[in-house]
Amino acid sequence: MGTELLAPLDLAFWHLESDAHPMHLGALAVFAPAPGVTPPHVLELLRTRAAAIPRLRMCVRDVLLPVGGAAWTVDKDFDVHRHVRRVAVDEGDFMAGATRLAGELMEQPLGRGLPPWQMYLIGGADDGPFAVLVKLHHALADGMRAVAIGAGIFDEIAAATTARSAARGRPAVPPRSWLPDPREVAGMALGRIGEVGRALGVGASVVRAGRLDLRSTAFTAPSSGTRRLATADLDATALQRIRRAEGGTANDILLAVVAGALRRWMAERGEAPAATDPRALVPVSRRRPGGAVSGNRLSAYLLDLPVGAADPRERLRAVRGAMDRNKAAGPLKGAGAVAVLADQLHPLAHRFGAPLAANAARMLFDLLVTSVPLPRSALSLGGCPLSALYPMAPLARGQSLAVALSTYGGRVHVGLVADGKALPDLDRLAGAVQEEFDEIGALFTAGRVAAPVS
Repeated sequence: MGTELLAPLDLAFWHLESDAHPMHLGALAVFAPAPGVTPPHVLELLRTRAAAIPRLRMCVRDVLLPVGGAAWTVDKDFDVHRHVRRVAVDEGDFMAGATRLAGELMEQPLGRGLPPWQMYLIGGADDGPFAVLVKLHHALADGMRAVAIGAGIFDEIAAATTARSAARGRPAVPPRSWLPDPREVAGMALGRIGEVGRALGVGASVVRAGRLDLRSTAFTAPSSGTRRLATADLDATALQRIRRAEGGTANDILLAVVAGALRRWMAERGEAPAATDPRALVPVSRRRPGGAVSGNRLSAYLLDLPVGAADPRERLRAVRGAMDRNKAAGPLKGAGAVAVLADQLHPLAHRFGAPLAANAARMLFDLLVTSVPLPRSALSLGGCPLSALYPMAPLARGQSLAVALSTYGGRVHVGLVADGKALPDLDRLAGAVQEEFDEIGALFTAGRVAAPVS
């Protein structure tokens, strides 16, 4: 297997990282037990399947050309035992223990000299449920790509991938050289001319989106490097009933739920809603259906979460209107255009400009809210059915909260990642998400007018 240059956005994520601000995303997959399946069996299965995924054997190395660049290259000393480990949960409540432990493991940066990923088998009693925590560096994967990579551990995906690879007689993900074909050079030069103009337009959008009135809130407290994780589970069928009753998209409704949950949580803390609503960065994928999975392909939309609105209907309509305007304008406007702009920059700009870019995140948004698509079919590991999968997004420098959502098995699984010192009451925020969803469901499906949260 050869080498492959890091795409510009991947390189940006690689250089944005520091010990206090690890740039990995993750997922906590929870499985129900199956008769005769033991933790050692599951651990060995994880190691075998992870080792068979070509991308997970790749590590990052600096290259001479382009100056400041880096490339994915095969780790010749790859040892899957360095990456897949088993840890035990001592608490009687398995989910509480697994969530606490996952938060502690998410604090730890990934080793930069090795392929940048880890998996942990989190188990309690041998005959009880277990979980798998997957950590992937953001340079290795965005949300959709992480799903494509991580899905290789499941029984259904692993069997299909093995069959396709055997039929082709070559690795499932063939590498591409980081040296361009000479015939492509002329086309690349012409393309760069157009990209310069595009970068200027994107850069102007980013500048216009920036804020000079930096406020000190719970979402933008100084980073401590600690991590807490909390989860919530919502009924996907109820979500569709709300969508049919009120219109808009399922994502609009979930964003309104987050806004209402923040309002509830702030009220319980004794905090009045801020004069200016907190701004969320809502990532969107720029991947084309059926396109290659290599490289991050992200942009995002800006959304001022209507925390100041007391009426749930008003919050939902404000979210829907703002997202409709975002979609009409396209993904090159606002703070999310930073990701598009990164695609236009020279590798040296990422290497030396990463500290400045990291500190600028606070000027653009307060928290991240993202949805991660999952396969609709039932999944299992060693015959043990997957019961829930909670996605986890990284925290940018100067931010304290990231919310990620995924739908599987008739449930919307919500993963909240927070700075442990800035938001020690994250469990309460997770509870507020559930309460807000239940209230919206009752309001829109029964036609009742709920009392607004003051």
